[in-house]
Amino acid sequence: MVKMTRRSTATLFGLAATLAAGLLSGCSGNAGAEQKPDNRITVWTQENLPPRMAATKKVISRFEKESGVTVDLVGVDEAQLPQLIMSAAASGRLPDVIGAVPMGQVWQMYGNGLLNTDVADQIVQNLDPDTFNANALALTEDDGTRLGVPSDAWLQLVVYRKDLFAQAGLPAPDSYAKALKAAATLDKNGRDGISLATDPSDVFTQQSFEDLALANDCHLVDDQGSPALDSPACRTAFKTYDDLARKHGAPGTQSVDTTRAAYFSGKSSMMVWSSFLLDELAGLRSDALPSCPQCKKDPQFLARNTGVVTSLQGPDGKEPAQFGEITSWAVTRTAETGASKKFIEYMMGEGYESWFGMAPEGKIPVRTGTPTAPDSFQKAWRGSVMGVDQRASMQKAYPPALLDQLVTGVGDMKRWGLTQGQGTLVGATNGELPVAKAIGAMTSGQISPDEAAKEANDEVAALQKSLQ
Repeated sequence: MVKMTRRSTATLFGLAATLAAGLLSGCSGNAGAEQKPDNRITVWTQENLPPRMAATKKVISRFEKESGVTVDLVGVDEAQLPQLIMSAAASGRLPDVIGAVPMGQVWQMYGNGLLNTDVADQIVQNLDPDTFNANALALTEDDGTRLGVPSDAWLQLVVYRKDLFAQAGLPAPDSYAKALKAAATLDKNGRDGISLATDPSDVFTQQSFEDLALANDCHLVDDQGSPALDSPACRTAFKTYDDLARKHGAPGTQSVDTTRAAYFSGKSSMMVWSSFLLDELAGLRSDALPSCPQCKKDPQFLARNTGVVTSLQGPDGKEPAQFGEITSWAVTRTAETGASKKFIEYMMGEGYESWFGMAPEGKIPVRTGTPTAPDSFQKAWRGSVMGVDQRASMQKAYPPALLDQLVTGVGDMKRWGLTQGQGTLVGATNGELPVAKAIGAMTSGQISPDEAAKEANDEVAALQKSLQ
């Protein structure tokens, strides 16, 4: 989950070129198949926050000592990666490996011929496909072509105040009807019924809508690959989003930060957010502490009184649906293959617990264990310590049932466009944000839900045409 500011293509490309010049000056020569391997690789990682960079460097240091391979680690921002990659490709200075790459960006690189898919497949085969979550493997391939090595996942959640729901006699908001009723019932006494993103410049808004859309069997494209956001199921999804966000949410533009702030302050009864919330909810990050009135005397109050729904179902949905993101290790077309294979296999093996342990609430392992210890990584994840300024184990902070929900959610995860072979289009929409723009216009009262569905669909169609 990222915050992305919309800019013109020219401005963003100019920024990317400037950043690329600095990044690429420190890159290795990227020995490809035609070059003599030098046992030195450049690794870009989107886990670029200082604590995570430090944790990654510790793992890499162990790998370097054991393997003799030298790794040059560079942190990059998710919003800037597409432009940095294209600049690097144009200059012939691609990194060897990129870590923590979301599915849409993996597809964009694949569509531009920038990946070595054979090496990614060899790594998965060496590690044993049976040790991976089957759904994670399915979502990161194209009709049998392995795009990357799936590493970990985060899930989009509906979190809600269990105490307020119980007082009002409301069931968990696991369907459109239940969420709408709860939002209307609890929208009183200075508290909003729900916190839901409406910022047209933020990919988080698009992610939040996709979560609700999938629940109602609304898809980006139909089975023939044609844009389908103006289908009856999608129109219902847009209307439901509008009813929740505009009628029962806070006024004004709501972002990834304001939605969390409202829920943490006790001014919202529900919220859609990612599983990265869990360490903050438990009071383990000083810059994002729960601040509700009861939280001052009892820092664990909100965590203890928060329920979690991992999958929703709409009236047109055949079954509950779970939205989330799987990040992967990507091997570029010019990578020094031997050293890159050793590195990724290490990060998915001996270094795996340290990798997902950096932020276990948002890095749910998609490799469950090894052939000789099938559940070892899942067990280690449950015992992982999360937090920034304070630390607590996942098991101590949250009940086993919630951890079970998160693990199960990875297997149930759905994403629009990927299984229809439209991953490149998905990546493009994450840059242009047609859905987020439509949501912003709709929830500000400028257009109706039906008009929002049509506008989003028209822009997706234009994007799809430009990619052909």
